[in-house]
Amino acid sequence: MRVLLCALSGIAVLLMLAGPSLDATAPPAFDGGNAFEHVRHLVSLGPRPPGSAGLGETRQYLREQLTKAGVHVTEQAFDAETPIGRVPMVNVRATIPGASPARIVIGGHYDTKLFREFRFVGANDGGASTAFLLEIARVLNARKNPFTIELVFFDGEEAFVEWQGTDHTYGSRYYVDAARRAGDLGSIKAMILVDMIGDRDLNIRREAASTKWLTDAIWSSAKKLGFGAFFLPDETPIEDDHVAFLRAGIPAVDIIDLDYPPWHTAGDTLDKVSARSMEIVGRVVMDALPVIEARLEGIRPQRK
Repeated sequence: MRVLLCALSGIAVLLMLAGPSLDATAPPAFDGGNAFEHVRHLVSLGPRPPGSAGLGETRQYLREQLTKAGVHVTEQAFDAETPIGRVPMVNVRATIPGASPARIVIGGHYDTKLFREFRFVGANDGGASTAFLLEIARVLNARKNPFTIELVFFDGEEAFVEWQGTDHTYGSRYYVDAARRAGDLGSIKAMILVDMIGDRDLNIRREAASTKWLTDAIWSSAKKLGFGAFFLPDETPIEDDHVAFLRAGIPAVDIIDLDYPPWHTAGDTLDKVSARSMEIVGRVVMDALPVIEARLEGIRPQRK
């Protein structure tokens, strides 16, 4: 018995010395390898433009993975008037309850652009944002969240013909309009958008129209974690799914790398995507989230 007690005491000491990495209350780390495997599966489904069988299979995969992670999933179906006619679309919403029903939206598009002249599988443009949301769902569901987190997979981000007028961002615009009609737009306290974050040569610039304090929080976390070389200080204006939120008066930020040579070409394939790039963005968002939450709660953010 004495030997057993000594052994147990030794184990307890080792656990104490191991530090916070063994803290059972800490959420799991964002795993870029998991995200990459999601991209691999999505690419295997082929092109995934709105209304296609491929996007239907993608939704089935999203439901399966989110349910497996213990996250509640709903679908927001609607018909969109497009230059090629009426197209059925579906936003996928995954809700992780928090201490407050007020919510932070983390979103990205899961459709790929329609091309008839070549096969476009959108590994980075559509695939990476979708995979990112699936992986961060696993991480956030194991975390104590002061706000409810809603992960939204937007349909119809891509233009059918040309990015002009209303031929783009169908899903995000519908989501905001539906929230306004339902009278719960005010419960959305902030929006974080990820788009094309799987580039092997990651170069994310500050999106000029994004809410400054949100952008500052994310870029500050990147610097703190040693990822400043991937989150560049210069600004560039980009119209994306965050714009509908900004126009509704909701703080929003777009995390996007448009410096991607295979963009909207047949070359946007799995070999152009990096697990490390997705993990960098995941770690930065998770590090910035407590600062964002503190700001929204009116608490002075404390950086470690």
